[in-house]
Amino acid sequence: MEEEMMGHFVYWMNVSLDLRIEQVPGDNGAGEWLRIGEELHREFNARAQALALMVQGRVMYETMEEYWPRAREDASLPDVMREYGEIWTAKPKVLVSRTRHSADHNTRIIGVDDAIEQLAALRAEIDGTIGVGGAAIATQLLRAGLLDELLLFTHPAVLGFGRPLFDDYDLPIDLDLLEQRSFEQGVTMHRYAIRDTREVSSC
Repeated sequence: MEEEMMGHFVYWMNVSLDLRIEQVPGDNGAGEWLRIGEELHREFNARAQALALMVQGRVMYETMEEYWPRAREDASLPDVMREYGEIWTAKPKVLVSRTRHSADHNTRIIGVDDAIEQLAALRAEIDGTIGVGGAAIATQLLRAGLLDELLLFTHPAVLGFGRPLFDDYDLPIDLDLLEQRSFEQGVTMHRYAIRDTREVSSC
């Protein structure tokens, strides 16, 4: 029963068909290859609203911090975007950073040196889904055996170069498909459970 109450880390990311998350350094989810229409954005909103907590690295956090709090009251934006601004700003967040010492918008900061230990403790305390944003922190969680799921929104583009889904990780990852859906403009969503290969190998 205790395990059922434990939170689970879900790495949520937009990807290309060749599993790139950005084409050039710093595009941070704003690349021209992304096809985010209203239907897809409403899916983002619903899933973000259901999160118990967001965990983000500094680059991802500062990109979101720069845009979404202001988007809430920008009348020129569609309502679906203003709604996401409300969700992101209000949602409890953890920022993993070596250089930031303060943050607004319901954000707690933890240091990089003991981030995995602190995130493991949070996972044990929280009942619900913990969204993970950022390849660096997702890779660390994967290496520690703490990453539970992948939530990938795949856009119909092959980038050929750019940052991959995980940083400096070249081991096989066994997955079980939990959910899939198609959206407008050829975008597909796949949610996978990550198998614990340590448990498999010890059987």
